Amino acid sequence: MARRLIALDLDGTMLRRDGLMSPVVRGAVREVAEAGLHVVIATGRGIGTTMPIVSHLGLERGFVVCSNGAVTAELDPDEPKGYRILEVVTFDPGPALEMLRGSWPDAEVAVEEVGVGFKVSGPFPDGELVGEVRVIPWAELSASPATRVTFRSPTGTAQDFLELVERIGLHSVNYAVGFTAWLDINPEGVSKASALELVRRRLCVEPAQTAAVGDQRNDLEILHWAARSVAMGNAPDEVKAIADEVTLDVDHDGLVPVLKSLLG
Repeated sequence: MARRLIALDLDGTMLRRDGLMSPVVRGAVREVAEAGLHVVIATGRGIGTTMPIVSHLGLERGFVVCSNGAVTAELDPDEPKGYRILEVVTFDPGPALEMLRGSWPDAEVAVEEVGVGFKVSGPFPDGELVGEVRVIPWAELSASPATRVTFRSPTGTAQDFLELVERIGLHSVNYAVGFTAWLDINPEGVSKASALELVRRRLCVEPAQTAAVGDQRNDLEILHWAARSVAMGNAPDEVKAIADEVTLDVDHDGLVPVLKSLLG
């Protein structure tokens, strides 16, 4: 039988809002991986916050796509951190930062430093960023190329940020607005799907043997990319609209029946 690849988002798909994973979900992911399917985590999280979840799942071999496609790593238990970086795609964050500056009251910005942490314009809530977090002057945020820029506000909403993006007109980048007032900006042309396509080719999986499950706007590209696309029940309507199927929400372990169906 032809090998298959299943791309899985983390937050809102595998992880509930409290950041916890149901044992039933963990068991289903393990079962699919042990059956020989290529399970590829595809997340907006950085590699530092992704690897503890990968370890919890017991995945030691394979690939992970992080930072919305800007970072691709191969899992290898013989490496000191359990992985090696295959690709890092960066861009000049300066133009985007200039457009965002002063565009929303109380907003803060984080610029990702792969494998290290983040440079930030001001403090983020505890637990939102993992790794070394350094508060630096705004002008220094754009001093070097970046994989991702995160713009967040404790007072806005997702709709506010969708309207903000329209108003300021972000160009020459890829961006995705999260469930809350959280905006991720990546290099132009870079998405979870662009990275997954490289992984698919590396694994010699036929396009028809791909599937993807996600719940947010940064999953739109992978739902277009996969031969079988599934939106979580907690996804926004625009995400559900482009998926082939809609499953239960994350609080009801909606990922489990999808994974079980791959074992038939």
